[in-house]
Amino acid sequence: MSTFAVFFNRICEMDFLPKGPAILVSSVRSALPLGSSSMKKLILLSIILIVSVSVSAQDIAGFVSRQMETYPQSRLLDIYKSCFQDYMGAEHLVTDRQRVKAYLDEELNTTTLEDLLPWLYEPCGAEGNYVRVSIRTVKEGIISADHLLDAFIRSANPGNRPSVESWRDRWHEILEVIDTMNLNYPNYSADKLFIDSILSVGKYAISHSPEYREAYHPHYRIVERNIFDREILTLIKKWYARMQMNKESNLPGVINPNALKMPKYDPYRKKFNDMQLIDIFGSHLKR
Repeated sequence: MSTFAVFFNRICEMDFLPKGPAILVSSVRSALPLGSSSMKKLILLSIILIVSVSVSAQDIAGFVSRQMETYPQSRLLDIYKSCFQDYMGAEHLVTDRQRVKAYLDEELNTTTLEDLLPWLYEPCGAEGNYVRVSIRTVKEGIISADHLLDAFIRSANPGNRPSVESWRDRWHEILEVIDTMNLNYPNYSADKLFIDSILSVGKYAISHSPEYREAYHPHYRIVERNIFDREILTLIKKWYARMQMNKESNLPGVINPNALKMPKYDPYRKKFNDMQLIDIFGSHLKR
């Protein structure tokens, strides 16, 4: 047996691949003879699939680690909440602007800067497709309440919200990574069962855990990444520059440390799946 064939067999025997790529690699091995001239190309394809999966797992593990470092009182519920916000956006479509406005106004009127965490924004989940914008941005005079409300409503009413079924599949992939991290989350098994129970009936939105709310008093709105970058981040940067000019930049952490690690946004990233990756890879092999 050739060296390439041995190497390919070892790739097929690896147990860390998710079901999709694992089945694909196994099917390729069974369909083609080991002496095939395409073996080298198939090995390269397998490596590409493994690397793409590994990067995704690293992103998830990195996000979870940062979340636990920043919010040590978190439970699995809070990790789940950030991840579904990253994937689905806001919890509900907004149909009553006045009701949502009244709720935001009440929140602004009943909180002080001392009640709020020191950051202005932080990315959701491992990809940062959506951003949590603290109402501190309004309290500090960076943006108006109407501006935050409008950005939130537009973000909450996308034209193509993902299905709960696709989110459930994604969550199970995320959970596979979290399970391997051996984290000492309180109520871990109970939280897993609760999340499964709501997903099984076609729901996905949950609240922060009582421990998280008690420790961190979250007050934010979810804004889609494009809207945030274009309309809000620029105003935050201008405000921060003014603070530096006024020698007031020693405010405690105007940006969540996680925000500094926000992945570069690629609007086409979600359009690629394993089969499209294979098609692209195949077209290069034919050149």
